Amino acid sequence: MRRAIKRTVLTIFLLFLFPLAVHGALYSLQSRPTSYKSADWSSMGMLLPASADREARLLIFTGRTGHWRGIFSVHSWVVLKAEGASSWSRYDVVGWGEPVRVNYWEPDSRWWGVAPRVLVDIRGPEAAALIPPVAAAITHYQYNEPGDYRLWPGPNSNTFIASLLRAMPELEMTLPSNAIGKDFRPAPYLGLTDSRTGIEASLFGIVGIKLGWVEGVELNFLGLVTGLDLRHPAIKLPGFGRIGVDDGTALAAPAH
Repeated sequence: MRRAIKRTVLTIFLLFLFPLAVHGALYSLQSRPTSYKSADWSSMGMLLPASADREARLLIFTGRTGHWRGIFSVHSWVVLKAEGASSWSRYDVVGWGEPVRVNYWEPDSRWWGVAPRVLVDIRGPEAAALIPPVAAAITHYQYNEPGDYRLWPGPNSNTFIASLLRAMPELEMTLPSNAIGKDFRPAPYLGLTDSRTGIEASLFGIVGIKLGWVEGVELNFLGLVTGLDLRHPAIKLPGFGRIGVDDGTALAAPAH
């Protein structure tokens, strides 16, 4: 029994805690803004003014968060516009006041001074078809009362975007493995993954396992994820996210 416990502790250390510690050490060596006010939140210039981009469009961004939280996780948000719309609409979930915020930052802003990554960029008729269910999912997001937000294990900004991806499984997209909060569930869950390409078992998003084509293999311990990306061969490590071949996401959305 004692040997089994030691093996379990060693496995947890090697799969989850050691990679996170390495990432934390590397993160501490990087130059980062020391406060919200000193960080650069300006537009990256990825997107044209909405009036110059007539197509319907739907984007999901993610960016490394700031302070000590950046060791662990990223922040994600959604940007959309209907065909012919004169402005972009950006939706984030934050930890103060009413969680869902609209146009609090520029749609393509830096996040804590760092360029965000574009996870989804859908245009034209496909975007026009997806915007109504996404808008409905935003309207009916169940954790939008003051006090609902929880940094860990959720619901947080990544929980919000995960709920939107569940409304459009045809995209076959998943949030980065280091998007802590993406796996939060209000109750124990056993069923299909968000993309509906695999199966998932989860205990409130604190511990769980996934096996699917889009999600790959993911082991979740206290919100930290270790696993494998099967579609685009890579490993997934706590703090780091995925390390491997290009998965098709981008650092910038080309303007048209």
